[in-house]
Amino acid sequence: MNIKVSTLLGACAAAALCTAATAETITIATVNNGDMIRMQGLTADFTEKTGHEVEWVTLEENVLRQRVTQDIAAKGGQFDIMTIGMYETPIWGKQGWLVALDDLPAEYDVDDILPAMRGGLSVDGTLYAAPFYGESSMVMYRTDLMEKAGLEMPEAPTWEFIAEAARKMTDKDGEIYGICLRGKAGWGENMAFLTTVANSFGARWFDEDWKPQFDSPEWNEALTFYLDLMDEAGPPGASTNGFNENLSLFQQGKCGMWIDATVAASFVTNPNDSTVADKVGFALAPDAGKGKRANWLWAWALGIPAGTQKVDAAKEFIQWATSKEYLALVAENEGWANVPPGTRTSLYENPEYQKIPFAKMTLDSINAADPTNPSVQPVPYVGIQFVAIPEFAGIGTMAGQEFSAALAGQQTAEEALEKAQALTADEMEAAGY
Repeated sequence: MNIKVSTLLGACAAAALCTAATAETITIATVNNGDMIRMQGLTADFTEKTGHEVEWVTLEENVLRQRVTQDIAAKGGQFDIMTIGMYETPIWGKQGWLVALDDLPAEYDVDDILPAMRGGLSVDGTLYAAPFYGESSMVMYRTDLMEKAGLEMPEAPTWEFIAEAARKMTDKDGEIYGICLRGKAGWGENMAFLTTVANSFGARWFDEDWKPQFDSPEWNEALTFYLDLMDEAGPPGASTNGFNENLSLFQQGKCGMWIDATVAASFVTNPNDSTVADKVGFALAPDAGKGKRANWLWAWALGIPAGTQKVDAAKEFIQWATSKEYLALVAENEGWANVPPGTRTSLYENPEYQKIPFAKMTLDSINAADPTNPSVQPVPYVGIQFVAIPEFAGIGTMAGQEFSAALAGQQTAEEALEKAQALTADEMEAAGY
């Protein structure tokens, strides 16, 4: 399908193709998630409209973060576009490492981007990365297994209910595990999930004086709850499972529940990939009765490193990939359920999209997330599943390694928390907090 985006892409695309003299080959670093893989399959549409070719570097999440961080800090110039998120964008934008997206054409309609996404990808009101998809997190569950367990999932469950349901659904001999949760070490892998659990139990990363709080009773309660639940109702080898591994397990029918990114909803309900596509229900992320749910806020976004020599071509790609027209292109090729979610208000106003079973729950989850007030107690930082300071990537990954080791049975919750406390305190002191 050819969607007219001549006005969107400006003068270069007005004649459908750029002249050979202005055509570029741009290199894009991205994550190996389903929506990004789908985008690669549709790139011919962009090339046809602009003449620009695209080379893809597709990496696992932890590796992507490491590679793009090294490259942008060293001004390496390997990439013309980087797939980054709400953690990196404000920090790098403030440091002048990203090209501002402050001159996108009126047809692009920046004001249509959901406020939560636009705010998280801006510095002082200037957009530094455009969201390709946005997400919160929620409960995805097997309706047939819930019914078999004699339970009914509330729209807003508690952790207590989730634990009860997980244990009742588990049939280890039949290779069905009541719950699949992230265990793979990484600040954006297990720590993204565990930080939201901690928030809901009343824990926080730092107190108002930037003192680490892993030695608090709330962190102990949250981590112990998670480890016990995974021991009794989780799959074997969970300490190496991240987003993609749990997605695969759920699609194979091996998980009763999975609490993870709202973006996964289209994958678990896709009959081409999921053996349980017609048996999936959705609920808000759980709480512990303290006023905070365990849901995060994230966008995988496209940003342009300041070191690129191909700014104009990179901007044209971002305009194409994050436009209303791109959403229509995916809908035409793959159906509305597979459109990248969570970025534009107009998508959630679209009557066709409103028919998708997970559309409302996704938007409700995104709107319920508050990065400025993530925990029950006051904090000095912004961020729900991360702390928006440059040091977080390092300390988050170190803490994640300790908690993953605890999940693997190599140490106790107390030992993991003690080590995380000491490591974080040392790093923060060295950084001058």
